[in-house]
Amino acid sequence: MNRTVQIGLAALALVALACLGSSAFIVNQAEQAIVLRFGAYRSTIKEPGLHFKQPFIEDVVFFDQRLLALDSADEQIILGDQKRVVVDTYTRYRIVDPLRFYQAVRNETTARGQLTQIVQSAMRRVMGTVMLPSILSEERTRIMQQLQQDVSEAAKSLGVAVVDVRIRRADLPEETSQAIYDRMKSERERQAKELRAQGYEWGQQIRARAERERTVILAEAQRQSQILRGDGDALANKAYADAFNQDPQFFALYRSLQAYRSALGDGTTMVLSPDSDFFRYFGNGPGRR
Repeated sequence: MNRTVQIGLAALALVALACLGSSAFIVNQAEQAIVLRFGAYRSTIKEPGLHFKQPFIEDVVFFDQRLLALDSADEQIILGDQKRVVVDTYTRYRIVDPLRFYQAVRNETTARGQLTQIVQSAMRRVMGTVMLPSILSEERTRIMQQLQQDVSEAAKSLGVAVVDVRIRRADLPEETSQAIYDRMKSERERQAKELRAQGYEWGQQIRARAERERTVILAEAQRQSQILRGDGDALANKAYADAFNQDPQFFALYRSLQAYRSALGDGTTMVLSPDSDFFRYFGNGPGRR
């Protein structure tokens, strides 16, 4: 009899421990929870610590109450000026209404999918009214504020509060960038050809002008040289004439000696008649007298 009582007490203790373990749960500082009774909402718990629920008939669903990040995939958007850009965005949000969040999406995976659609829809709506230069100007701040406001309004139905929505990168598509690069390259090549042609034309003009100036300078120099040469020849002839008039015989002798030196000084062999006029100063010719 005592043994049966001990077994019963032990069974009751085990049942009590199981009930106690099933009714107690802990909420961390980074978590929040809702209590469901047979799937129906019972209460919301946001305070961290040890809490209790009715065992076996109530369940606890935990949600993160920290700031969560959502990185969207690159998306191609048409701007207000009909230009296409590839936009990469990131979103920061927090679960502020666990009950609405549970009723709308159940879990964070589904919430991320719906929030991504909300961000993409707002992005197309806001960016579809702006021009490409606006994204790169001070107006970018206003665009971000408008985008965050639209996403926040749409995300309230999910029980989340959107803290920030930012455009991380906004680039032209690869094919558009390549086309722009090719067009820029063609334009630079055209400008280079124009500059080379203009430089060649200027070079031809400079060379023609220099050639003309060279011709003028050479002609002027030749003219001056002819004048100076003529003046020199005139002075030389005058000096010869004056010298000849002073002593014609000595002048003739002197000129003959110069001719002998030029003709016979380098060993040149000459066949001439002894009584020729060239040797008039040799022997008994008239030049000797």
